[in-house]
Amino acid sequence: MNTFALMIVTPDGVQFDGQAEELVVRTTTGDMGILAGHINCVAPLGMGMATVMVDGQKRYGACIGGMVSVLNGQVKLVPTTFEWADKIDLPRAKASGQRAKDVLADKSSTDTDLRLAEARLKRALIRQSVAQYK
Repeated sequence: MNTFALMIVTPDGVQFDGQAEELVVRTTTGDMGILAGHINCVAPLGMGMATVMVDGQKRYGACIGGMVSVLNGQVKLVPTTFEWADKIDLPRAKASGQRAKDVLADKSSTDTDLRLAEARLKRALIRQSVAQYK
């Protein structure tokens, strides 16, 4: 299978830099698959699972926010946060989800608190889901 150059970089540093056969990410308008020879494009990322195929093996990560770009055969995934499935701290993700649920259940929560808690809960659920692919 043909490969393409892929770099995954977050504010915390480079998460991957090498050749990949396939990348599937969640954009704000749905899932996007990238193979070698993909047209040039830029897309904003949503929250979801990223799948990277390298040497015939799939690797999974929790990918939150940011952007993906394809330019002349080189792909850059620049998420706000990215965690490989095998690096996700599952107890921490569950605790974060529970704290968010507590805020959502609190009748005295402000609109801002509710919006932040909804986003936190969604991130926690995505991380928990992706962690199953260790």
